Amino acid sequence: MKKYTYTEKKDTRSGFGVGLHEAGQKNPNVVALCADLKGSLKMDAFANEFPERFIQIGIAEANMIGIAAGMTIGGKIPFTGTFANFSTGRVYDQIRQSVAYSDKNVKICASHAGLTLGEDGATHQILEDIGLMKMLPGMVVINPCDYNQTKAATLAIAEYEGPVYLRFGRPSIPVFTDPDQKFEIGKAWMVNEGTDVTIIATGHMVWKAIEAGEQLEAMGIDAEIINIHTIKPLDEEAILKSLRKTGCVVTCEEHNKFGGLGESVARLLSTELPSPQEFVAVNDSFGESGTPDELMTKYGLDTINIVEAVQKVIKRKK
Repeated sequence: MKKYTYTEKKDTRSGFGVGLHEAGQKNPNVVALCADLKGSLKMDAFANEFPERFIQIGIAEANMIGIAAGMTIGGKIPFTGTFANFSTGRVYDQIRQSVAYSDKNVKICASHAGLTLGEDGATHQILEDIGLMKMLPGMVVINPCDYNQTKAATLAIAEYEGPVYLRFGRPSIPVFTDPDQKFEIGKAWMVNEGTDVTIIATGHMVWKAIEAGEQLEAMGIDAEIINIHTIKPLDEEAILKSLRKTGCVVTCEEHNKFGGLGESVARLLSTELPSPQEFVAVNDSFGESGTPDELMTKYGLDTINIVEAVQKVIKRKK
């Protein structure tokens, strides 16, 4: 098992903030819109340096999406910012009609995704957003795993022409990827090569998968771990190549088991390479208030859940 270490923990939303600021320095067409959550989205540096390119919309998320879509007509590259729940569920009609259907170059940037929003509870958490966004034709869906990768993804989508959903989170998590990495949209990252089982993880669950891989190694199980930071377009080639070697897969995501990464992998395998699969995801429920760690444990998104899923899927393979 390849060893990954970290010296600090940072929230992925801060990676977005740094990436947005740098993108703004590189390209004068980058603009930012916020729905009254500038601090939570870490957009302060951009707003301070480029006040003429920052628009505080207020608590009017539907307006924000419409304005962003309109700004693309003049050649601007708008980044919208609010919580993931309000970035998707509250404004789905506006995204569908004004952004996706019209193929507008809007970057929908969504913080506080999943359960790890924590104490704000189910009304502010969202576990359906990946499913909502990946079903929109032409929409790119990205869910990076740490601070460095979120920064790199933010810079990459500024150069990409077309609508993008970028999902990130609130809690501080280990920073373990290369600070100078090149982010390739649609290209999976091989975290660890193995032979016995494939673990496909996204977002905060990638570090959990690494922890699980270390525990599995001690049990004599050689796990291949893949970081799918781009859920759409899915790196089908990387997944199929891995499954032809290992013969079984566990998918891990901080999302409802319906509609997320796991279902995308299942769709691919059902048509190309039928294989045993286990899902580590929220079992079709809303969240609740609690600390991020408490919620990840209660809803079955902990390291031990990945280990148990691997043990189960390997038995099915036999």
